[in-house]
Amino acid sequence: MLELIKEFGSPLYVYKEDILRQKCIEIKNLVTYKNFVPHFSVKANTNIHLLRIIREEGLHADTMSPGEIFMALQAGFTSKEIFYVPNNATKEDLKYAIDRNILTSLDSLNQLKLYCLLNPNSEVAVRFNPGVGAGHHEKVVTAGKNTKFGINLTDIEMVKVILKQYNMTLVGINQHIGSLFMDADAFIQSTKYLLKIALQFDNLKFIDLGGGFGIPYHKQNDETPLDIKKLGKKLDKMFTEFTGLYKKDIQFRIEPGRYVVCECGNLIGQITDVKENANTMYLGTDIGFNVLARPVMYNAYHDIDILSKNEDTKNTKVMTVVGNICESGDILAKDRCLPFYKNIIEDLIVVKDVGAYGYSMSSSYNTRPKCAEVLITNDKAKLIRKRETFEDILATMDV
Repeated sequence: MLELIKEFGSPLYVYKEDILRQKCIEIKNLVTYKNFVPHFSVKANTNIHLLRIIREEGLHADTMSPGEIFMALQAGFTSKEIFYVPNNATKEDLKYAIDRNILTSLDSLNQLKLYCLLNPNSEVAVRFNPGVGAGHHEKVVTAGKNTKFGINLTDIEMVKVILKQYNMTLVGINQHIGSLFMDADAFIQSTKYLLKIALQFDNLKFIDLGGGFGIPYHKQNDETPLDIKKLGKKLDKMFTEFTGLYKKDIQFRIEPGRYVVCECGNLIGQITDVKENANTMYLGTDIGFNVLARPVMYNAYHDIDILSKNEDTKNTKVMTVVGNICESGDILAKDRCLPFYKNIIEDLIVVKDVGAYGYSMSSSYNTRPKCAEVLITNDKAKLIRKRETFEDILATMDV
């Protein structure tokens, strides 16, 4: 780790290729049902080098913006391998996908009408709100009563009217109930509802169940992981029963992001200070919320390790780990029992499981350049994104 920091600087995102490939294989083999195509939710991590590996492993791409479409195409995904699922899209957003022959799913009646006006007599998909939501935080629950996503079940007839008006062919329906569920019950329940919706439309080519598969962030506390084999068996049974009712070998899709990339990524930083304030011991680092936003945005938990060069790390202290951003909310972890020793400053801190929504949510806030990304393949490190510079930030201002 120290060698990586010396070569590529701190903070630093580090990914392991073998773990990424293994996760792709797990998702690809989720079910035995033959007509099954997993998509990777590109928003979780848009690095083109990782996207290329994911495509090599046979996954397709789920995108939410023209930029994500662009990155997927650059990574080698074909238009047929990309699914566009925007929210509150502009005409320009929709045209970007239309011009590239990328199938689009709309999640409101107005958005569906707009798409039909732009691209009549074509194929389209629709995202429904199945009425069931799940997730680790209210900000990532994307179905149920309190969400901006999806067309309500009461509007199914209006969907049919709009499709007929513009001579559209509905080829798929999809859902996404939320992010980071560790118990699959809500996912299974929402899928049951979605399959009932599917029976109301003839000649669908696919049904997309969404993503949100969770990973155990609390590994140091022996958190039980999502039982993906059990989930796969339940889905297999549902798929087989549905095709019997639908009288067609329909394609089923899922679109996980976190499950694929999260555990292959760690974030390394430097310990910069230790001090006590009002009975709280603070461990200062160079990992601000500009580098990792999840703890501040979602009160998200990440396991943390301290890497000492030469000190005995048996002694511990309860500390609050903070970054270098000029905000009181710049807290990476509260009240953690961590190794504590005399020369801890300038040693390294490792934040675990950051491959998803780590770099992709980072920023240059406080005018701190974005950090580099490195891929480890067969124990060799390759720079896959260079560290941003002050000059890079200035260049966007066209001075």
